[in-house]
Amino acid sequence: MPKMKTKSGAKKRFRVRPGGTVKRGQAFKRHILTKKSTKNKRHLRGAVAVHETNMGHIAQMLPFAGL
Repeated sequence: MPKMKTKSGAKKRFRVRPGGTVKRGQAFKRHILTKKSTKNKRHLRGAVAVHETNMGHIAQMLPFAGL
């Protein structure tokens, strides 16, 4: 039986919080920022939780996270 492996891209992008939720960074804040409004960029700050409909995919990518 082969070893289970964590997706290396997922371990760089997601962190599991103590309550069992997963936090992720916001998209659309890396480049082409001049045409985006200050309000839009301000709302993209910080981390948000992964939606519960995507938690199954996250659990498959992070098999040792205990999700």
